[in-house]
Amino acid sequence: MYPTFKKMRTLALASMVVAGLASQHAAAADDGKVTIMVGGITKLIYLPAKLTEQLGYFKDEGLNVELLSQPAGVDAENELLAGAVQGVVGFYDHTIDLQTKGKDVEAIVVFGQVPGEVEMVSTKAADSIKSMADVKGKTLGVTGLGSSTSFLTQYLAHKNGIESSQYTMLPVGADASFIAAVKQGRIDAGMTTEPTVSKLEKTGDAKVLVDMRSVDGTKAALGGSYPASSLYVQSEWVKKHPDDAKKLAHAFVKTMQFIHSHSAEEIAAKMPADYQKDKELYVGALKASLPMYTADGKMPADGPETVLKVLSAFNPSVKGKHIDLARTYTNEFVIAK
Repeated sequence: MYPTFKKMRTLALASMVVAGLASQHAAAADDGKVTIMVGGITKLIYLPAKLTEQLGYFKDEGLNVELLSQPAGVDAENELLAGAVQGVVGFYDHTIDLQTKGKDVEAIVVFGQVPGEVEMVSTKAADSIKSMADVKGKTLGVTGLGSSTSFLTQYLAHKNGIESSQYTMLPVGADASFIAAVKQGRIDAGMTTEPTVSKLEKTGDAKVLVDMRSVDGTKAALGGSYPASSLYVQSEWVKKHPDDAKKLAHAFVKTMQFIHSHSAEEIAAKMPADYQKDKELYVGALKASLPMYTADGKMPADGPETVLKVLSAFNPSVKGKHIDLARTYTNEFVIAK
């Protein structure tokens, strides 16, 4: 009898531990905690994420938000699908790509009405590369193969009569690793964002070839506005947490309004000091980036079609597939009162 009693007591204790853990997990899930993975938190294209935290807008909405950084957008996407994070601050185009793989993901706030990407040409190669029509036989840097920068690079080259078999794409990451690739001569040109663009211009190592930091520049390059940086989440999460989605959208919309009502200097003053080791360069890069941000977090009307056009040309997952663009984004939460 004693062994049986001992066994029952052990099982009972185990059940209590499991129940306790489950209770803790439930409490954690209901305490407003939201973890967001940012595809490179120091990049200015994703500035609204950290700025919202710095301004205290998450707390104002009663949210407990944790921001994590993952330089590669594809890796951030995987974290979302695995359930390790509730949201990703990354490029909107991931929502289109994921739909072809049976994953329902939608952008609920749009930060960038344009990519904020710039094709930079190494000063050493500037004499031979005057436009994307001159990249035949060259090595072009991208953040990663299969990344947004790779599809944009292929599209720009194709538009100028150069097919992807006629040049080499080399994944070189962003910021310091991108700068190193330019300095070491491993790439002739490459696509990157601020503040890397301003750093390369300041040192004289590279020049702007194609500028997609503004609406006009983007329309000239791609034929329309190109929504890029955004907050995207799994559609199932939105259904289960509509209040959190609404609060996140409200916090971010307040940030977009702050950006459009303050100078680059005033915005920079709110950001962490370690983001701007060269204050003058950071402010200059931010000034050049301000036109990219939406004022209200809404999806530009012509944006999804432009993104689909680019992806359909070079993303094998999207090419030839039917995409329901209405399922890839919503303005519901940014306009909710």
